[in-house]
Amino acid sequence: MPTTSSARTLTDGPRSVLDLKRPPTAPGEMLLEEFLRPAGLTQVEAARRMRMPLNRLNEIIRGRRGITADTALRLARLFKMSPEFWMGLQADSDLWRAAHALRKAG
Repeated sequence: MPTTSSARTLTDGPRSVLDLKRPPTAPGEMLLEEFLRPAGLTQVEAARRMRMPLNRLNEIIRGRRGITADTALRLARLFKMSPEFWMGLQADSDLWRAAHALRKAG
């Protein structure tokens, strides 16, 4: 017996991160504002729990370093979530910046 759904799909927004007019939220900003602060974790404590150097975590938060697969695995373990979430944030950021650079170059 076929079933129907009353859910509607919205197609008005951007279909790709490349369609955004502003850069997507940086992975480090998301980490700080949506995960560390609400959990009451300092960078020092988070780095200790993830067994990684503090400067590595701080550089990610400051936008000077990207999230690697290793870091995504550590963040996923710390926050009990998927490493793909963190890799997706990094990929979105990288793609937007590359597309923006191409547009600026002409």
